[in-house]
Amino acid sequence: MTQKVDLTVTGMKCGGCETNVTEKLTALDGVISVVANCKENLVSVEFEPQQVDVEDLEDVITAAGFNVE
Repeated sequence: MTQKVDLTVTGMKCGGCETNVTEKLTALDGVISVVANCKENLVSVEFEPQQVDVEDLEDVITAAGFNVE
């Protein structure tokens, strides 16, 4: 069964930032879909919790240069 989480992510300023976050997250095994919205500081992720967890998602976003609140 998949799980969905909405993360508050600051530092995204444009569509390029959204694409960067989306590409980094979708590269993770177990991530099914990602919707990033810089105007709302929101990243929604659907994932397989047996393959990846929220901490992994947050680590990837932080490594990409953004902040998870």
